Amino acid sequence: MSVATRLGACVLGLAVVFGGALAAGRAVGPTPAEVPSHVADHPAVALAKELAEGGDGNGNGDGDESSVGHGGHHGGSTQQAKGNTPMGLQVSQNGYTLNPLTTAVTGQPMDFRFTVIGPDYKPVTDYEVEHDKKMHFIVASRDLTSFQHVHPEMAPDGTWSVKLTLPKAGAYRAFADFVSKGGEKLTLGVDLQAAGDFQPEPLPHVSRTATVDDYTVNLAGNLVPGQSSKLTLTVNKGGEPVTDLQPYLGAYGHLVALRAGDLAYLHVHPEDGKKAGPEIVFYAEVPSTGDYRLFLDFQHDDKVRTASFTVPATLADGHVPSADHDHTH
Repeated sequence: MSVATRLGACVLGLAVVFGGALAAGRAVGPTPAEVPSHVADHPAVALAKELAEGGDGNGNGDGDESSVGHGGHHGGSTQQAKGNTPMGLQVSQNGYTLNPLTTAVTGQPMDFRFTVIGPDYKPVTDYEVEHDKKMHFIVASRDLTSFQHVHPEMAPDGTWSVKLTLPKAGAYRAFADFVSKGGEKLTLGVDLQAAGDFQPEPLPHVSRTATVDDYTVNLAGNLVPGQSSKLTLTVNKGGEPVTDLQPYLGAYGHLVALRAGDLAYLHVHPEDGKKAGPEIVFYAEVPSTGDYRLFLDFQHDDKVRTASFTVPATLADGHVPSADHDHTH
């Protein structure tokens, strides 16, 4: 298949993701008298309007909300009730839509641009500061071997821009993590496709130890579905505990958890720790058994580093169902 054909399929796929996820996150809000010209013709906006006006997304009025599917949910091991879908699986939720403006994605450094369209079908321009930033932007490869946590800058018109390099060809998931002014916390996700010869890698094996540069990070604690799980990460350098970690995003560490398969983005809460290491404590609640990738960002010697782990979520008795993948090699 040619690069042009693959890119064309990618654009079509993004349109399908927009349509399906918008159906899952039924749009709400007033129908605007005017829609900005740069979003008026977007199919996502047209579908959002139809759903808001009672349509079913297929050109029919009086849509049946009970028939709305869960857009963007690929391979999750449990069905989530409507309104309880894990974060990051939908491109649109509660009237907010992640709208990528950069469509040509390559392995070269690029200026990636996007907006968040609000319930009034206009780009959102007013955000709350959370963890020292108004917008957290996460990009992970679908095979979970690549991870980036970056912080875009916003123009007055609500356009976000960030320098982004995708390290290899293939499929990626981009997450916008934000709180609009006076609104609730949302994480919206959209698929990206970097052109080239895609060679997927297996999920990294389960491990309780990660190394990055001269640092070793050890993980203690288990993920148990349906309950808050305490995770303790201990940072050492050269065999010695690090006791002078520097604050990063309002804490001594920042943890992102993604479910293997559908890349559900999970709530992870840092403990309000006062010690600058070596231990960093978080609490995570996962929705299902299966494998998860944990990415810990921590800052030391004025540099942010990322340690990553593959962790299986087990039942309360420590049992991993036989249907789960075995990554103990």
